[in-house]
Amino acid sequence: MKNIPVLTVAVFMLFLFNSCSRKINPESNSGRYVLGTNNKPVAVKTVKAKKIKTAIPKVIVVNDAVASKTFDGRYYYDLDNHRYWRNNKDGKYYLYNKSMATDPDFKKP
Repeated sequence: MKNIPVLTVAVFMLFLFNSCSRKINPESNSGRYVLGTNNKPVAVKTVKAKKIKTAIPKVIVVNDAVASKTFDGRYYYDLDNHRYWRNNKDGKYYLYNKSMATDPDFKKP
């Protein structure tokens, strides 16, 4: 019975010494510092590449055979995570906007 507290303290101390002895060494060639003249580290600025924005067309022409059809008979086409709806008047597909809800050209045929 007397050995239980001593044993728990000993296990705790071993755990503490083991966890404190770990060293974190970052990679020596991480790109942040480069050896310059006289072997002194010189800070280097990292440049991030810009994302290229592609233009999203407002109107596309799609064959109705490749377009999808809703349950009420309207055609739509998905292109690059954008949905285009077919105009029944001219047959072109337009990028969705709020005015399509009231426009009779975009209602079911």
